Amino acid sequence: MRVMVVRCPDWDETEPFEPVVVAVEAHAAGVEILRPGLLAFAAGGPAAYHGGEQAVAERVIDEVAESCGVECGVGVADSLFAAYLAAHRGTVVPEGGTSDYLRDLDVSALGRPELTSVLRRLGIHTLGAFAALPAASVADRFGADAAFARRLAAGEDPRPPVPRTAPPDLTVTVDCDPPLERVDVAAFTARALAVQSHRLLAAHGLACSRLLVSATTGGGAEVSRVWRHDGALTADGVADRVRWQLDGWLTGGLTDGTGIVRLSLAPDGLLPQGEAQPGLWGGDGSAEARAARALVRVQGLLGAEGVVTAVPDGGRAAAERFTLVPWGEPREPGARHGRPWPGALPGPGPTLWSEPPAPVSVRDAAGDPVEVTGRYLVSAPPATVQWGRNPPVGVAEWAGPWPVSERWWRDDARRYARIQVRLVDDRAVLLFVENGRWYLEGSYD
Repeated sequence: MRVMVVRCPDWDETEPFEPVVVAVEAHAAGVEILRPGLLAFAAGGPAAYHGGEQAVAERVIDEVAESCGVECGVGVADSLFAAYLAAHRGTVVPEGGTSDYLRDLDVSALGRPELTSVLRRLGIHTLGAFAALPAASVADRFGADAAFARRLAAGEDPRPPVPRTAPPDLTVTVDCDPPLERVDVAAFTARALAVQSHRLLAAHGLACSRLLVSATTGGGAEVSRVWRHDGALTADGVADRVRWQLDGWLTGGLTDGTGIVRLSLAPDGLLPQGEAQPGLWGGDGSAEARAARALVRVQGLLGAEGVVTAVPDGGRAAAERFTLVPWGEPREPGARHGRPWPGALPGPGPTLWSEPPAPVSVRDAAGDPVEVTGRYLVSAPPATVQWGRNPPVGVAEWAGPWPVSERWWRDDARRYARIQVRLVDDRAVLLFVENGRWYLEGSYD
């Protein structure tokens, strides 16, 4: 099945996402919200009606921009994961070409740092190489989550082969008297209903990966939205999604001031509970899930750019060797990663970087400042290093200097030199001198 993903990269999760969903539904049915700022739907029907997937993508982009004033990216592929990655580049992956599209992408695109680290140590750097491993061996050695990630890397749709439909007795409903009109009051109701739904599923040994949120307004209108999650939704996950949806309905004026008089949750995409097995590094992933949920909550308060992680990039200075990307985005190395960088410090680099670099004083045995000449020669061996008003610390060993000269033909040209120093108190630091002044660039663990 062809999947289309719509991604609003700069969406603030504190803002209602409902207007974007309504704009997309003008051209597609069966829209599933993955999280605020990200939604998906089956591409087959809209493509047949509008004359192709590219035409649908263009219509959605124009509709969201015109109706909501928001720029979005649209990706299409044979699986949800591939379509999500394609949405970052605005790409329509040809039918049957999803495996080829994923093959050369870095394993960091899976969004699993620990698994990525293990795979790289084993010499597996691309999704294609990971997907080529035997499925049974991956599950035995790395655990259920890694087996799921391998299916993503292979371009397989992680939906169950035969989706199970929730029986009516798993739908929970609450009548709201007085009607829900305020978001803070609605949040308490959402939490209680989410816990009730989660306990009902647990009593049947089930969990859900999709959730239908339905509401009836005081004016008699009925509205519903589908939320989807990769993996089993927890009670907190259900509560968060219901709260986000109620926020969108109430603040978006959908109730016309009459409030919400009935709210119901219908689980879908049912999965057996307790299938997760311990991974190679221990645990069943619950701690990682709690951490991820906490980070999503912080993003809801601070915006998508409020929680970031570092990905490798190219450069010579410490601040240039990584790029910060919002949590939840693919952690693919930057475009400059892997290029030759003459003058860059060879690994292993410092474990702690000083940002911004802290000024220090480097002096020789006579107490005079150590200088580095234009030919990158030191005036005398460094004997002490001093931070601020702290007492000077003696130098036990040192190495360098290593010169860096970059962009000499431009106005922002830089020339500086680094030295590595081991102090008498067994600390090891990386220093650099620029324009006659010394700075701490990092320290080694």
